[in-house]
Amino acid sequence: MFPSAPAAGREDSVTLEEAQERATDAASWVSENWSTWLETGLRILLIIIVASALRVIVRKTITNLIDRMNRTASAVDGTALGGLLVNAERRRQRSQAIGSVLRSVASFLIVGTAALMILDTFKINLAPLLASAGVAGVAIGFGARNLVTDFLSGVFMILEDQYGVGDTIDAGVATGEVVEVGLRVTKLRGPNGAVWYVRNGEVKRIGNLSQGWSTASVEVTVRADEDLDKVRDTLAEVGALIAKDEPWNERLWGPVEVLGLDSVLLDSMVVGVSAKTMPGQDLAVARELRWRIKKAFDAAGISIVGGPQEAAEDDAPADPSAGMAAPSAYASATSPQSLAASPIPPPASGPRLRK
Repeated sequence: MFPSAPAAGREDSVTLEEAQERATDAASWVSENWSTWLETGLRILLIIIVASALRVIVRKTITNLIDRMNRTASAVDGTALGGLLVNAERRRQRSQAIGSVLRSVASFLIVGTAALMILDTFKINLAPLLASAGVAGVAIGFGARNLVTDFLSGVFMILEDQYGVGDTIDAGVATGEVVEVGLRVTKLRGPNGAVWYVRNGEVKRIGNLSQGWSTASVEVTVRADEDLDKVRDTLAEVGALIAKDEPWNERLWGPVEVLGLDSVLLDSMVVGVSAKTMPGQDLAVARELRWRIKKAFDAAGISIVGGPQEAAEDDAPADPSAGMAAPSAYASATSPQSLAASPIPPPASGPRLRK
């Protein structure tokens, strides 16, 4: 065992020398590159600080803008102008939703830009990455242009508060009650119960039937010989009574107005009646008005065109033969017309001639 001892000592001494040499190289390498490390670290720290500060400023700006919009909506709520708009609470909820989307997009852009700058600080070549992202973006833009259009249209619809859940809208391609509002698709339930999925990018115009107020219009057709003053007084009485009864007094936002004659014909006249109602209550109010007008006209003895009419007492009885056709000359077989129209009889057969 003694001869092997010097060999082990030589291996230990070589290992120690190599370790010392490596430590010396490492120390020299650190001393040569510590300034570069410090510069890189300070640059990364500066990028993080600037990105964080910019993110806070942008998010705070968006929040202040949303709060200012809410204060503006609260100022007009309860006024004549506010009656034509949706209520302030709904505006607040919608503005908070769009504010959350804007804050998320701003944070994504700022953090993404800061990450690219940090990668560039580590001397990572970003050209292939950006080129690939650009090509992918162009391809996705061509392939998903309808999706981008739908998304942007949905953002502006929510931002402008054009409609909301529960509103009845006319979107051109479909009409119904809004069931769900998304950034890409709006879900409507039609009058027959069908659910329509309308892409926001396909909507060219929107008619909101639930904002502000609605108008209940009724046309009453009476005979041309009716007393117009009596008709107008009866309609005014119906309007005054419906404005006092529950629940129509809450659904009516204005008095029932007799607009006057819409048209005058030889045997009839059309009188227009209108009333301002709650949003979406125009059809119900119009049906109730027709019901009450018919009962009031029957009680007042006013005839509506289309009803049964009594025959005048001094009219002569109708001639029963007035609806019969005149006799035809062809009815008699011996008349000249019948003889002229009869077929020519074949010639009579005579005796044959012999050759």
